[in-house]
Amino acid sequence: MFKTIAVSNEKGGVAKTTTTISLGAALGEMGNRVLLIDLDAQANLTLALGLEPGEAESTSSNIMLDNIPLLSARRKTDIENLDLIPSNLRIETSEQFLPVRTNYTTILKRAISVSNPPYDYILLDCPPALGAITQNALAAADLLLIPTQAEYFSAYALRNMMSLVRRIREEDNPNLAYRILVTMLDNRNRTHRNIHEQLRSTFSEGVFNTVIEIDTKLRESSIAGLPISRYKPGARGTTQYHVLAQELIEYVKETENRQAA
Repeated sequence: MFKTIAVSNEKGGVAKTTTTISLGAALGEMGNRVLLIDLDAQANLTLALGLEPGEAESTSSNIMLDNIPLLSARRKTDIENLDLIPSNLRIETSEQFLPVRTNYTTILKRAISVSNPPYDYILLDCPPALGAITQNALAAADLLLIPTQAEYFSAYALRNMMSLVRRIREEDNPNLAYRILVTMLDNRNRTHRNIHEQLRSTFSEGVFNTVIEIDTKLRESSIAGLPISRYKPGARGTTQYHVLAQELIEYVKETENRQAA
């Protein structure tokens, strides 16, 4: 059974897209079939995999606005076990046109369900906003992964994310779970260490044990159009995203066991 994971935070610049591509590649390298869906008009995920946003005939916007089959928009990547549904600027119009439709927050959920996609994991890279697209992603997701810097404004933005989680649970997806991932951590920085500790104290098991520390190779890999594991296999970021992938796999197994009990 595939697991759908929305990667989202209202705050930009928290390594959301970097996490989507790096985690997706790590899961793929562990033998899982992975589909990445770019839902951001900036199309950074599409660019990070070496594709030009304007060259794809079908994108995530066609799924959301034109109801085309999910799998008709997928593209193969050069990364083993990793496919992509790209994005472009048109998806921005979804924020204007989707809310006038009936049950508009579950369009993506229905598209995924109907397609019965042949993947173990589907990762949704959301825009840095809490509008119609992000609501669709959370309604479709089994798990919300929230990348968060150990800084005041990033941690403060979690309040709005938690409010949206409660609303989505009430209206569209009662089983939505969440996990916070601390990214771009500088352990030499006392403020980072303090906020990290506060996040763990506040959210307890809602925070991944794995942290992603600052690594310039992560930024370089995006420019190169490659996941960090392909760009620099020995980098700290490669190791940490592999550890995160393993923690995620274990979380999924534990969840399935609880549901089966």
